[in-house]
Amino acid sequence: MWTGGLLLTLLLQGCQGGLRPLPNLNQQLARLGSGQSPSLGSGWLALIASRDGGRPQVQLIDGQRQLPVPLPGLNRADSLPIQVSVDARGEHLAVVRQRDDRTELVLYRRSLMAVQPLAIEPAGVPRQVSLSADGRVLAVEVSRGGLWQIDLLELP
Repeated sequence: MWTGGLLLTLLLQGCQGGLRPLPNLNQQLARLGSGQSPSLGSGWLALIASRDGGRPQVQLIDGQRQLPVPLPGLNRADSLPIQVSVDARGEHLAVVRQRDDRTELVLYRRSLMAVQPLAIEPAGVPRQVSLSADGRVLAVEVSRGGLWQIDLLELP
């Protein structure tokens, strides 16, 4: 009985430390301006940020260096990112974006600097995405006829 009480006390003391902010990374994020839709991937942080009322853009932060990573070809002047997810290696980013009065789902491969549109079958409107740690499976929240559904997609 006593060891159970000691274990409970130790567990509760471990929880009393509370949350610890990451000041250096938080300062870097503040420089990006307004942020939304954060996604963590084992040392990477993807988010949508807009500075000084500018156009929102997908940003990728290298957690070790605590610096933004360039994403050439991803952020377009004619599209508005809605939601983003990153894999554990920071190689793949899945993005839901608004473009030409339609919502689309794309996969960005950082090493190739290439954007690949992903078709949703049966057709629907994507809203949220979650990329698996290995970047091979994508969970997508899709609206079809007023009903929200979850699709799992194996990526090529």
